[in-house]
Amino acid sequence: MSITIGVHRSNPSLYHLARLGLAERALAPLGETVAWHYYTDGTNTARLLAEGVIDLGGTGSTPPLTGQAQGHDIVYVAVSAPRPEHGALLVAADGPVRTVADLAGGTVVFGVGSWQTHLLAKALHDAGLSYADIVARRPADDPTPPAERLAAGEIAGWVAQEAELAAARRAGGVRVLVETGSVISDRSVFFTRRDLAHQRPEVVAALVGALQRADDWVAAHLDEAAAHAAAELGGEAADWHTALAGLPWRLESVPDTFVAEQQEAADIFVAAGYLDRPISVADALVPALTPLVDAALAAAAPAGAR
Repeated sequence: MSITIGVHRSNPSLYHLARLGLAERALAPLGETVAWHYYTDGTNTARLLAEGVIDLGGTGSTPPLTGQAQGHDIVYVAVSAPRPEHGALLVAADGPVRTVADLAGGTVVFGVGSWQTHLLAKALHDAGLSYADIVARRPADDPTPPAERLAAGEIAGWVAQEAELAAARRAGGVRVLVETGSVISDRSVFFTRRDLAHQRPEVVAALVGALQRADDWVAAHLDEAAAHAAAELGGEAADWHTALAGLPWRLESVPDTFVAEQQEAADIFVAAGYLDRPISVADALVPALTPLVDAALAAAAPAGAR
């Protein structure tokens, strides 16, 4: 049997897992081979799982919620540690937006459907507003870079992440209105289909262990990882180094705090009309996976950390 792993540009853990051959090594003792499916939009991950195109995928916090609301029977497998420095909501340094409430009626550029939707919806909710109170635009909707649009007063805000955030901070002219870590934990999330979680849980756990080993490699080879990211995704290697150095590179089984945060996000999304029906995040859990994932992560830890 072959296990197909989804890889897209927004998930560096999966990108390096595919490069390093660690999944193949992890699954060989279980009699499994590995195939890779490369795609461009992480928001399609739940659909690709449901259609059997992939068996494991990873995104930020929003796509699994959207997938559940669309009726896809996903199962959370593991999450990263919180990533408080992963992104930020930026505004023009000398612009009129001083608080989140000032975004009402304005245009905000962000990755619609990504974890950035969670960040923005929660920040607005905490300010007494709704996701429906802003005009949402994707970066691809306009060829002008968001930083330039901010400076020109064409948009009210921009959610930036990783190398683009490091570059914007380095260039100046922007102000951080909301730090990600002050609003959400912003974990990287890995999930699978329910049939695989029930029928081959040892395979799922082995892949989590391989993901941790890939993360360990990145943490120990930031210069090389940054150079790969710049070559594949664009931007400056120095900015990628800054971005990658700010990530935790540590996985864990799904904690109750994460489930509660996801449920809060789902409820906010429903109230704002972003999700068209309520969901129960706990329905996407298979408790029997947890001890297997914990054991795989313990086995993947460097000898000095065990």
